[in-house]
Amino acid sequence: MSFELLEKFRDPDLCRKILDKMESELDRELRFMEVCGTHTVAIFQSGLRSLLPEKIVHLSGPGCPVCVTHESEVNAFLDLAGRDNVILATFGDLMRVPGDKGRNLKKAVADGARVKVVYSPFDTLKLAKENPGDLVVFIGVGFETTAPTIAGTMKLAREQGITNLRILCFHKTVPTALDALLADEAINIDGFILPGHVSAIIGVKPYDFIAENYAKSAVVTGFEPLDILQSLNQMIEWRNRGEAHVVNNYTRIVGENGNPKALEIMYEVFEPTDALWRGLGLIPGSGLEIRPEWEAFDAKKEFGIEIKDGPSLPGCKCGDILKGIKQPDQCPLFGKACTPANPVGPCMVSTEGSCAAYYKYKLD
Repeated sequence: MSFELLEKFRDPDLCRKILDKMESELDRELRFMEVCGTHTVAIFQSGLRSLLPEKIVHLSGPGCPVCVTHESEVNAFLDLAGRDNVILATFGDLMRVPGDKGRNLKKAVADGARVKVVYSPFDTLKLAKENPGDLVVFIGVGFETTAPTIAGTMKLAREQGITNLRILCFHKTVPTALDALLADEAINIDGFILPGHVSAIIGVKPYDFIAENYAKSAVVTGFEPLDILQSLNQMIEWRNRGEAHVVNNYTRIVGENGNPKALEIMYEVFEPTDALWRGLGLIPGSGLEIRPEWEAFDAKKEFGIEIKDGPSLPGCKCGDILKGIKQPDQCPLFGKACTPANPVGPCMVSTEGSCAAYYKYKLD
């Protein structure tokens, strides 16, 4: 997108007009949830959160990949760190995610573990070739956005005869989590700002259940101020008319059917499975696991890893924040024991985490 066009999505006069329109048409509180870490940061960074009418309540949902990675999954990859003949490969945002007993990958490196930060899963191919006597284990977390690239990495590894690469697969799928949220009567959500990056892969149809089953509205939205305000304004208009819709406002990037080729590659290698989410618990069919015909790459099978539910981090309310039950500053640890410099929970670790964004852009 050209700079000139991008600037049009940030036009302050247009933003003010939409904000005034929203204010005049709101007849009661509107609680909306965004489920993308990039939206979390965009809403804070642009100042929109402080400009929204008081009757609009902004909630950050389970859209930060690091944040929703379950405690037992974190402990599983921490247990692998330091094993003989194992090199862990990971994206950098997992390095400080806390596990039990104060462990994290950064401390594991200090204790002698071999952990390599990579910028793409394809980097693991070179790492595996350079270390033929070791197993290179890539920690696969995230949603439908990253799963196709990891599937593509496995396909290339097979084509190139690389036999010492393993994938520790903790991937999750977004629509199933939204279904679980809406089915929980304790969670009060009027509508969703849907993730642009995930939707670029899966399209729009997988979200139709939001309107059809729950009579709530949801909009696939870009990350600029006008993208977000336009979508919120539509939610208000639909609710005032007693309607519910799922629409795509990010047509410059997202197609109705997503990216069929990426989906084909993803489901060639992975298949749906039950998965544990931080805060949300076990959600049937919400995860991805490596298909049997690709099990030679499966680190869970290689090391006999079983993921089981367990206790949350003491005092951390990240789970409630991911469900929209609490705001970050309602956690007793927020800004005190838990800061970006010394994070207790994953919502403060990731730059896309709601606690980290809240601390950076709102904390006085």
